[in-house]
Amino acid sequence: MAEQLTSLAEDRALLGRTSTAERVSDILRSRIAEGFFPPGTRLSEDSIGGALGVSRNTLREAFRLLTHERLLVHELNRGVFVRVLTVEDVEDIYRTRGLVECAVVRGLGEPPYDVDRLAEAVAQGQRATREGDWKALGTANIHFHRELVALAGSDRTDELMRSVFAELRLAFHVVDDPRRLHEPYLARNQQILQALETGDRAEAERLLAVYLRDSLERVVEVYRRRVGDDG
Repeated sequence: MAEQLTSLAEDRALLGRTSTAERVSDILRSRIAEGFFPPGTRLSEDSIGGALGVSRNTLREAFRLLTHERLLVHELNRGVFVRVLTVEDVEDIYRTRGLVECAVVRGLGEPPYDVDRLAEAVAQGQRATREGDWKALGTANIHFHRELVALAGSDRTDELMRSVFAELRLAFHVVDDPRRLHEPYLARNQQILQALETGDRAEAERLLAVYLRDSLERVVEVYRRRVGDDG
């Protein structure tokens, strides 16, 4: 028993480091999503580690977690960079969104549906539009679709799509006309919300599928101009 307890005590240090690395990755993920570290930015271990007051090992573990989520990329002898998506990446993100989001709506079951958080996201987008804050509108748009996925009540699906939406934000930060990118879809979010409020999940799924198809075309159009086919 003494031997097992000794091993368990050694694991406490691993748990502490893992927990800290996860917290650091949460902070960096949020900063990347906010555009604080734009795509292509090199992340300095010394600067970030000093700012957060964490060890190099902890920071490297956080980098590893975010690399696994496809938000960062490690380049040999150059360091760690915020990932720049290719056009193919963007297309794959939307393919995943179509598979997951439409399936969530299709599988909702019988109404009524709990759409309060969807309504909050639409209201958030309306406020951003009135204030001309197009970056905030993009955030509200992502919020709407995360809450849509949350209707499935699945932690695994939420976690999967958290990473997908974080990747999508990488593409949004490259676009030079966020108003053109986001504004047309506020009304579409509201239409999806209204369909769910009336219990018409088939119409909500149809609206969502058209939304994702049109959004993909628009995002790829503007993204291709910024980064080109070869990423």
